[in-house]
Amino acid sequence: MAFDSDIAEIARRLLDMPEPMPDAGDLVADFQIAELDGRPPVPAAVLIALIRRGSGYTVLYTERSNSLRNHSGQVAFPGGRIDPEDQDAAYAALREANEEVALDPADADILGFMPYYYTGTNYFITPVVAVVDPKRPFIANPGEVDDVFEVPVETLIDDASYGKFRVHHRGQERRSWQIDHEGHRIWGITANLTRRFRDSVLVGEAEHAEP
Repeated sequence: MAFDSDIAEIARRLLDMPEPMPDAGDLVADFQIAELDGRPPVPAAVLIALIRRGSGYTVLYTERSNSLRNHSGQVAFPGGRIDPEDQDAAYAALREANEEVALDPADADILGFMPYYYTGTNYFITPVVAVVDPKRPFIANPGEVDDVFEVPVETLIDDASYGKFRVHHRGQERRSWQIDHEGHRIWGITANLTRRFRDSVLVGEAEHAEP
């Protein structure tokens, strides 16, 4: 895949603006985990960073610190809540990436946005896609991230890279995609978003497959 020549096509497959949040009653979660008790959804943003390397493009992931209260030890995209002072989802995603792995926002070129992803933990996530030409190494913030790693785009495009992850919660089976890469296991929200990115953005399929 001559990926440099495909960046413009990838940008055309993305939204120019983040999707607005629908009425809470119209949101359908990927998998209901907690009782929400009428709490409003929490706006959040993640950065799907296409890292330009000499050998080709990779996608950036983090392994969350084991000391964190939520989702400790799990693989995630850089990201987090959109704070009231954040200008928009792109600003929030780049801010979080800077805090978590020292990604310089000046090294990133925002290509666009993917459709929102609503989680069973009540997060309304806007995936922000950017090309990043890093001028310095990424450094994991030990308070938030135990490790930072990259997966080649060719690996993510390959359908054979995707398995299925199953876990039971409150008598229900939860399924997600699963990607194993060099000792890291990507599953849950991050794997599902990766698969959507693969299907609709990297490959350009009209519909994405379900786990």
